[in-house]
Amino acid sequence: MKIRAFLLSASVLALGWSGAAMAQTTPPPPKDDTQVDEVVVTAERRSTNLQQTPIAATVITGAKLEEKGITSVDQLQFVVPAAVINNFGQGIDFNIRGIGKSEHNSQTLTGVITYRDNIATFPGYFTGEPYYDVASVEVLRGPQGTFVGQNATGGAVFVNTNNPVVGGSTSGYIAGQLGNYADIAAQGAVSIPLGDTFAARIAFNAEQRDSFYDITGPATATGNEGLRFYNARLTLVWKPTDKLTVNFKTDYNYLNYGGYPSDPVLSPNDPFKITANAPMFARDRFVRSALRADYVFDNGITFRSVSGYQYGNTAYKADLDGRSTGFNTFYDYVQEETYSQELNLISPDTGRVKWVAGAYFQADEAKFPPGQFFIGIPPGSIFTQYTLYGTNPKQNTAVFGQVGFKLTDSLELQVGARYSRTTTTNHVHVLQYGLPITQEQSAKSNNTSGKVALNWTINPHHFVYAFVATGYKPGGLNVPVGLGLPAPFGPEKVTEYEVGWKAGFFGGQLRTQIDAFYNDYKGFQVIIGYPAFPTFGFELNNPNPTRMYGVEFQAEAVFGDLSIDAGGAWMKSELGKFYAHDPRIPGVVACDPETGPVGPGCFNLDGRDQTYAPEVTANIGIQYRFTLDNGDRLIPRLNYGYVSPQWATLFENRARGDRIEQRNIFNAQFAWTHGDVITTLYATNLTDQHYIGAINSGLRFAGPPRQFGIRVMKAF
Repeated sequence: MKIRAFLLSASVLALGWSGAAMAQTTPPPPKDDTQVDEVVVTAERRSTNLQQTPIAATVITGAKLEEKGITSVDQLQFVVPAAVINNFGQGIDFNIRGIGKSEHNSQTLTGVITYRDNIATFPGYFTGEPYYDVASVEVLRGPQGTFVGQNATGGAVFVNTNNPVVGGSTSGYIAGQLGNYADIAAQGAVSIPLGDTFAARIAFNAEQRDSFYDITGPATATGNEGLRFYNARLTLVWKPTDKLTVNFKTDYNYLNYGGYPSDPVLSPNDPFKITANAPMFARDRFVRSALRADYVFDNGITFRSVSGYQYGNTAYKADLDGRSTGFNTFYDYVQEETYSQELNLISPDTGRVKWVAGAYFQADEAKFPPGQFFIGIPPGSIFTQYTLYGTNPKQNTAVFGQVGFKLTDSLELQVGARYSRTTTTNHVHVLQYGLPITQEQSAKSNNTSGKVALNWTINPHHFVYAFVATGYKPGGLNVPVGLGLPAPFGPEKVTEYEVGWKAGFFGGQLRTQIDAFYNDYKGFQVIIGYPAFPTFGFELNNPNPTRMYGVEFQAEAVFGDLSIDAGGAWMKSELGKFYAHDPRIPGVVACDPETGPVGPGCFNLDGRDQTYAPEVTANIGIQYRFTLDNGDRLIPRLNYGYVSPQWATLFENRARGDRIEQRNIFNAQFAWTHGDVITTLYATNLTDQHYIGAINSGLRFAGPPRQFGIRVMKAF
């Protein structure tokens, strides 16, 4: 539901700034220390070797998450090429190759969707759930139109948690952590065999710490309490025969961030020392359940069913002007419920032809209860408040499939397509500073996206691919602001051309990925001044395509006791011809997106950078293993991530604070392994860079400062 451009959105995404956090999983099994581990990707509904799959992707195992100090989604930007994540508490802008989410409201869907244990999570919100007891995280770059469908124009993230092993033994781990900011955390998991055909795994995570902020002003006692996380997961696996496997997972998450303090974007003070007079609060609470059943027929074809249910509620309070003067309060409480069902038929991995066919359905509804959403300038009077209540139901249905055909023993042609149909409806009642407005409005769209790829396996160590892929993100509805029912905004579409080379060298000691891409990006959804009367903000589509192109690389190497991993990307973006009125500048003169004309507040944006599209991202990690005479191991590690400057708006106005400066983040740790106990000293943001994690509504939100401490994990 679209609110005016200067407002925060109607649904809260709170993102975990819990810094270093815990070990992710039990220690990995013994491996060949002279080679880089083989990495598996599950994006195409079957497990395939990443080095022989035509996808640009970063796959991070649970053990690697621990080594890199990654416990939440916003830290992925420091280990994934071409990814940038701006965390502003009321949502995140997750963009890959400059495409994803740029407007902070619930009606504008994400372009980088997250799957957890095979089901698509809430579309763009409730993503602050920490990574604990994780098997792997897969970050796919570029449109994933065939298998993921809508909301994957920029890419997709697959988070896979650990499963118990049927017929295995009792095993698990327990871990504890102490850190600065009075950070105390505990985490653990246990797998329990329950007979010959049944097994269970229980995992938990709990953390609390003090706030990063020093707040002066009337709000010091409200919204600065720090973080409280409580998470639990139950996994049940039933395997009565070799042909049938049933996996049930249910998660509970309570994420209380205390608040997301912020101040005006051009404030000269330290971003952690602010003033505020309105109360602050940020809390997400939700459950997610997934039921997956796989049955293998005698002919080797697998039938898979994945059913999902999610229910969450979120509450948020903020000081909209970020000062101790004036009184500008935002508050919302939103409930969201999602049902999903996916069915697959998957051919065997053998043979000249491999195929997948599927169908998908998802129903999602956001509910805004009466009296639970308002902007008060100041609050307390119907003439100084904007209030909203109602519902926003959405539906998505799709059918999809992909066929791979081996033209020769080394050359394969892949063709995939997906047809999607979406609807969104607003049943909304608004009281706009005393003016009642009712909205009963729907928008529908349909789309066919897909991929055609040509894959050449030169030999077991070299794989080359080229493809054309398309992606699609639905449009949505603008909430009325006094001008009647505004027109819906349309969908975004992207066509990508990509070539890539994946290689292995030195007998498996070095593995690399290199790719180049070109995107034709149409219909970018953006908030500008209402074209006919720019007093109000309005969301519409860029009328001309944006060009985006770049190159990326990744490398992993193991040379004896020395391990190195690195990645990087260079990208350029250029907006097509587009006239727009900056909604922060008062105006009443029309500014047509196609013709302008250029005038006070009306700008020609042709050739400007896409938002949240930094030119350069880079990362490197280095560790060395020392083995002592008694068998103990000492492993120091250093990680570095870099994100170059980026623009938060298309208007690129430095005087208004539109520039987000570069991020240089060093993480370090020193691990001592003694038997089945690992003790680790850690530090994140080692140089204590005070950087801006996001800009929204004229406010700046700081990224996390330096955190350090000790954690101890024991496996059993």
